[in-house]
Amino acid sequence: MATTTEILQQVAAGKLSPQLAAEQLENTQTAALGFANVDLSRKNRNGFPEVVYGAGKTATQIVGIVNALSQQSLPILTTRLSTEKFDALKPALPTAVYHEAARCMTVGDALTPKTDDYMAIVTAGTSDLAVAEEAAITAETFGNRVERVYDVGVAGIHRLFAHLDIIRGAKVVIVIAGMEGALASVVGGLVDKPVIAVPTSIGYGTNFQGMTALLTMLNSCASGITVVNIDNGFGAAYSASMINQL
Repeated sequence: MATTTEILQQVAAGKLSPQLAAEQLENTQTAALGFANVDLSRKNRNGFPEVVYGAGKTATQIVGIVNALSQQSLPILTTRLSTEKFDALKPALPTAVYHEAARCMTVGDALTPKTDDYMAIVTAGTSDLAVAEEAAITAETFGNRVERVYDVGVAGIHRLFAHLDIIRGAKVVIVIAGMEGALASVVGGLVDKPVIAVPTSIGYGTNFQGMTALLTMLNSCASGITVVNIDNGFGAAYSASMINQL
């Protein structure tokens, strides 16, 4: 991609119109903070602004990144944020809201849904709730209606059947499961919508921190299932948002 100087040189030489130059410049904006090079034009390119990954960053760094992003667009989502770190940064971001179950922080109101379509987020167990809520808060922040269907795993599969009308009515379904990860295959065989499967690290020893569920989901015989990384509720919701808003 051309630098700002190169774009301006093309305008001066008559090789590029001011309108096209402005569009290109809008897609190259960054904020250099020293510790971070914040992408300010991601919303123009991808439809959603940059999201802050809270783990591994200090409270001061998160505040700096959020303040830079807030100059361009709201809302701003921060994922994988501990309660302790939120308490440390809250004085600098008084309008921030912490979603404890999701371990997420939002600044600014969620986007208004553009459609009546919704996504269903389905979990095998209550222990998968943290990943599910990360997905739900991500989806709602980006302007989606969400229906939560929690704790309907295959050990008591009748619980799933009681909610099939909600699941089948969704435009896209996120299925979150640990242990052996079988729920994604079951749901995939019951719906005619895209299914995004999220393996979780919940389970005893041979769950191998989610590897068993991941491999089960990747080897599913049900068609239409896409699998994201272990515990990646955010990634599943981001993709589901793009599908839901098509």
